[in-house]
Amino acid sequence: MKTINVSEITKNIKEMCIEANHYLTPDMDCALKSAVTTEKSPLGKQILNQLQDNLQIAGDDMIPICQDTGMAVIFMEIGQEVHFEGGSLEEAVNEGVRQGYVEGYLRKSVVKDPLIRENTKDNTPAVIHYEMTTGDKVKITVAPKGFGSENMSRIFMLKPADGIEGVKNAVLTAVKDAGPNACPPMVVGVGVGGTFEKCALLAKKALTRPIDQRSDIPYVKEMEEELLEKINRTGIGPGGLGGTTTALAVNINTFPTHIAGLPVAINICCHVNRHAVRTI
Repeated sequence: MKTINVSEITKNIKEMCIEANHYLTPDMDCALKSAVTTEKSPLGKQILNQLQDNLQIAGDDMIPICQDTGMAVIFMEIGQEVHFEGGSLEEAVNEGVRQGYVEGYLRKSVVKDPLIRENTKDNTPAVIHYEMTTGDKVKITVAPKGFGSENMSRIFMLKPADGIEGVKNAVLTAVKDAGPNACPPMVVGVGVGGTFEKCALLAKKALTRPIDQRSDIPYVKEMEEELLEKINRTGIGPGGLGGTTTALAVNINTFPTHIAGLPVAINICCHVNRHAVRTI
C-alpha cells in the first residue's frame, strides 16, 4: 500500500493548472508547426503563423495562451493500492484548482449556480472524473476546457442500423455546425457506445490522447483517418477563414453498448487543446 498525503495532490494540480494554460503539450506544438507548412491557403497560413506568434508571446511573457482559461476538468486514475491521508481528496483537488487560478492570475469563469450566475471567484468547483485502476500510482490529467469549443458539443442517440456511416455523418454534422465557433484548427474527440453520459465522457477523454497516436482498433483507426481527411476538405480552415487545416486530429474512443442503441458524442476542442499529465 502506498500512502499519499492529499497536500501532494493540491500542489501538483495547482502547478498543472498554470502549466496547461501557458504551454502546449509537445504533440500539439508539433502538429501546429507542421500545419503551417502544409496549409495550402495563403490566408490560412497567415492565421496559423499568427497563432504561432501568440504561443511564443505567451511562453516568453508567461501569460495565458487564451483569454478563456476554461473550467477545470480533472481525470484522476487512482491505483487501488493507494491510500490517501490528510483530508478529503475532492477538497484537495479543488484547492489545487483554486490556488492555480488565483495565484496564477488565470481568469475565473465558473459560476456557483447555472441560472443565478454568481461567480465563485476562484474557478472552483472542478469537474472531476475518478477511475480506479490497478497498482500504486495516481495519474492526474488537468484539462482546462474553454466554452467556445465546449458549446459546440453534440450527442446523437443513433439507431444501431445507422452503423459506421451514421457515426461518420454525426461527426461531420457536428464539425460543420461548429464552423469557426470552435476556434479551428480543432481537435475532435468522439465517444461511441455506452450510454447517454458514458459516450460524452469517452469523447471528453479522447481529447487528452496524444494526437499523434491513433486507435489500436483497426476499423476505428481507419475511421479517425477518414474523418480527419473529410473534415479538412470542408474548407472551414484556420480561424474559420478558409483553408485546408480545419482539424489536427480526430480521436475516437469506443465502449460496449446496449443492443437497442448507438450513442455518439462529439466534444470539440480549440487549437490549443490544453492539458497537462502527471503520475505520482
